[in-house]
Amino acid sequence: MEEGRVVTLLGAKIAKVGEEFIFLGVSKKCEECKLKNACANLELDRRYRVAVVRNDVKHDCYIHEDGVCVVEVKEALITAAIESAYTFKNSKVVFEPPNCAGSDCELFNTCHPRGLKAGDRCTILEVIGEVPGECPDGRGLKLVTIRREAT
Repeated sequence: MEEGRVVTLLGAKIAKVGEEFIFLGVSKKCEECKLKNACANLELDRRYRVAVVRNDVKHDCYIHEDGVCVVEVKEALITAAIESAYTFKNSKVVFEPPNCAGSDCELFNTCHPRGLKAGDRCTILEVIGEVPGECPDGRGLKLVTIRREAT
């Protein structure tokens, strides 16, 4: 298995290579399941991408109608807006979302992408360019593709 991959269980309907999801935790119904630990082995509020689907076995599930199957996932790459001063390809940054005026800003989700948390150590893989819009607080922002580094 490739480094950085985690074996877990995922609903059969969404277990497709390339599919991305944010792990939101397990349901209360999962407490009674013998496979709970295999489903709950991801980090809460992180974005994952399915790398491999092992279709040989499906397991019954209280939550997923078509059951769950074994998949290998990796943390997904994330597109985010960060201060222009820090946007150099292959540079290491500590992600700190801006302290913005409010969530009604058109750039809010880009500046505060789901799957990243304040303090995450990341590598900028690509500088995409200017953000699609203007920051109401006057920040100079660039759009980047970043990968969270393992802790």
